[in-house]
Amino acid sequence: MLDAPPHLAGRREWAGLALLSVPTMLLGLDVTVLYLVVPSMVAALDPSTTQTLWIMDAYGFFIAGFLITMGTFGDRIGRRRLLMIGMAAFAFASILAALAPNAELLILARALLGIAGATLMPSTLSLISNMFTDARQRALAIGVWATMFAAGMAAGPVAGGAMVDALWWGAAFLLAVPAAVIVLLGARRVLPEYADPAAGRLDLASVALSLAAILPVIYAVKHTAVHGPEVKSAFLLAVGLISGAAFVRRQRGLRAPLLDVSLFSNRSFSAALVVLLVGLIGVGGTMYLVTQYLQLVQGLTPFVAGLWMGPPALAMFAAAIGAPFVARRLRPGLVMALTLGLSVIGYVLLTIVGSDDGAWVVVGFAFVYLGLGAISALGTDVVVGSAPASKSGSAAAMSETVMELGIAVGVALLGSLTTALYAARMTAPPGTAPQITEGLTGSLPEALALADRLSADVLVRAQETFTGAMNVAAATAGSAIILATLLCLVALRHLPPLGQEQPVEADQR
Repeated sequence: MLDAPPHLAGRREWAGLALLSVPTMLLGLDVTVLYLVVPSMVAALDPSTTQTLWIMDAYGFFIAGFLITMGTFGDRIGRRRLLMIGMAAFAFASILAALAPNAELLILARALLGIAGATLMPSTLSLISNMFTDARQRALAIGVWATMFAAGMAAGPVAGGAMVDALWWGAAFLLAVPAAVIVLLGARRVLPEYADPAAGRLDLASVALSLAAILPVIYAVKHTAVHGPEVKSAFLLAVGLISGAAFVRRQRGLRAPLLDVSLFSNRSFSAALVVLLVGLIGVGGTMYLVTQYLQLVQGLTPFVAGLWMGPPALAMFAAAIGAPFVARRLRPGLVMALTLGLSVIGYVLLTIVGSDDGAWVVVGFAFVYLGLGAISALGTDVVVGSAPASKSGSAAAMSETVMELGIAVGVALLGSLTTALYAARMTAPPGTAPQITEGLTGSLPEALALADRLSADVLVRAQETFTGAMNVAAATAGSAIILATLLCLVALRHLPPLGQEQPVEADQR
């Protein structure tokens, strides 16, 4: 059956987009809100290094694990209904996180936030694809959506820093409560309900296989990044890959699959997902390191460090809003490649900065964020636009899965790489007590915690060692972004400017 012809969105659709911007911004904020809260949180809860990483990563990992399930579940029970359920659950988990008395409960709360967030992300994006069927309007709407997610990511450090300075570290999570109230009051007024009438029952075996495919692989990557290759990591990776193969096999035999794997036969769909994944790995890890640099090396307070992230946020906003307009004249693949090429300049700057170059670090990260804005808007539009309306929930879920997974993996890989390089390069002065040596050479936060027992010269050397490790991490991420740039030029070159018809054959080659 042919899809309904596109029509121009009216006042209600744009009001709906404004309402959807609230949970979208909230989700972006929760990705980064801990970046400047970590030092205060560590001081209050005293988590281990591994627990700290899990507090940072659990949110993104569990979102990635449950997005496919929730995206398809929304097609079945209704995307607006799932959005409302998810907002209520997100507010509850946020209160739990804010009041967590120890690291274990905070990790649990972050995991619950991830599961609740997995209901919100595909709901917002798939509802947008239903409300905006005109190609140009949809691209602009997704650009606004990407901008609001980026706004949340950018506001996270500022909001987190302000809450820490004014109240306590847990207060940063309470921003979800008023956001939930706004969405729950307005959803029925301005958002349409959409469910796929042809969707069958949710296949629980597929749900189990999807989790068994994603979560062990994520854990294996994280464990390897921290501890190096081990039998445990290899075993978990094998479990994930075998489960993934079983999941794909089962989906091909179901009349109502959890994920329509035939979407991956679309070259644009698959290539755009890879670009989003690589781009978010670079940005997620780099943002974590930059915020740590501003606080631990430059000595800025959380709130001031958050304000320093303002110029990069403006660059991201400009790219996310401007890219869809530019893509009306130039091919989207070319626009994405050009902005990713500009972001490489930022990674290069981050490979050469020193411990006294705070301004240049911010300039470099602004270039990095510029690339993120464009690929978030145009890459997501390519993914969602490649799927029929009845499969937009699955397409949106895949887009969000790779974005959240990219951020979480970026923090784990680049953060662990920087920590490992710091530990390998930092040495203690002769005669230093063993317990002091362990803290000094473990990580920069641990070294600064011992500031009253170390000389100023040793602390300066620790900051310089961290900066050098960050340089290497930036070079690693920049190399991956170069490959993503080439992928845009090769695999997405056939896409026409937005609003122009594309032959079906061109997308299936």
